[in-house]
Amino acid sequence: MASDDEVVRSDYLEIDDEGNHSAPSRDIDGTIEDEFSNGSSIDVLIKGVSGLIVFLSVSIILLWATYQSADITFGGPPQSLQLWEDQYREMTGLDEVNYLDGNGVGLCIVDTGIDASHPDLKSANIVAWVDLISGVESPYDDEGHGTAMAGIISSKGGLNGVSPGVDLLVAKAISDDGSGTDSNIADAVDWCVTEGADVISLSLGGSQGFGSGLFTTDELEEAVIDAIDSGVFVVAAAGNDGENDDGDVESPGSVEDVICVGAITRTGNVWSGSSEGDNNGRIWPNPILPRQDPDKKPEVVAPGHEVPILMASSTGSGTWWGWSSGTSAATAWVSGSIAIFLEANPEMKRGGSQGGSTAISNLKSMISQNSEMKDGQEGHDDNFGYGILRIDFLVNNSDNTSTGLHDDLEISELQNDASEYTANGTQAIRRITASVPPLSSTKDME
Repeated sequence: MASDDEVVRSDYLEIDDEGNHSAPSRDIDGTIEDEFSNGSSIDVLIKGVSGLIVFLSVSIILLWATYQSADITFGGPPQSLQLWEDQYREMTGLDEVNYLDGNGVGLCIVDTGIDASHPDLKSANIVAWVDLISGVESPYDDEGHGTAMAGIISSKGGLNGVSPGVDLLVAKAISDDGSGTDSNIADAVDWCVTEGADVISLSLGGSQGFGSGLFTTDELEEAVIDAIDSGVFVVAAAGNDGENDDGDVESPGSVEDVICVGAITRTGNVWSGSSEGDNNGRIWPNPILPRQDPDKKPEVVAPGHEVPILMASSTGSGTWWGWSSGTSAATAWVSGSIAIFLEANPEMKRGGSQGGSTAISNLKSMISQNSEMKDGQEGHDDNFGYGILRIDFLVNNSDNTSTGLHDDLEISELQNDASEYTANGTQAIRRITASVPPLSSTKDME
């Protein structure tokens, strides 16, 4: 019979015939095996949880470091902005010509600059840049309006621009307070022409020069006329004073061959702030002759209420995406659409076989005949223009209408009248500044 010591020792450790140790199969009270197993499981669980916590902590730190160094953006624009964008694309027929993106067309934006670090502008083809405010060599935007307009045209990613394939030229001629001198803006227009732009987008405006429509000595209006004579399509905002209208669209949208753009809402109605055109002519306070088709103002209306836009980092809004209301947004939309039209009709570009000022007159006639009028509208409307821009109608009808359309239209040559006015000592009342409206969803009125 084994002694008590031997029994106890055998309970804790069993030795087989070959002298190998094995785990006990039982203990004195039947609990040793379970306690050992439970203790091992808890130990494994603790180690696993600790490892997971360390892994997650390291991952978060690495993601934060990557975000800071590479400007990676998580998430995207709110679903509401994407829905609004889809509605406007459908309204203007953009989705019907989605095989076009403006490729090969030079589009110049004169504004506050561009935030090229925006994630939706990473693939934008910025081919030329000039800063007429501070002379900075690299693109930037210290106000935000220019980035918003560039996004309507060239964004790709969270939001999708009208013509993301364009060759983008950007001239900063508006300062961080949203205003710029006639001289700087005129120089910017000249720069766009020199750099080979096919389209110039001017989401800005101010008071008309004295005699605008008869003659002008306004520096910006003269630069715009020279650009048009060179075959460059100039698109400009009608203005945002519709709720307190001064009687006509702003300059340089008031210039005869400029394509002047009013704004509509997602319901297809005129945005309340969109400026009205005066097409009957007047003597005072600024003499102009009655305007004739297809040059009545505004020529067309386009998305201009709660339009999805890109937000520059300089706005301090804490987001990359927002919305903008105003004829500025509508102007950018039309500018990008004209780039699509020119991609489909390269012969009408400034260097094309059918390019030049005649091409501009032809396109304006096409706009007057192919825009979507509101119910009951016949002909031009001083607020609604010739209708809502329909880029699909323009592209699909261009084969039959891109040549010879304007041959029978008489364009009044009024420049010679300038000598009569200057001989009488009349001084042109110049605009001191042109300005862009407030930016976006961060401000009340645009």
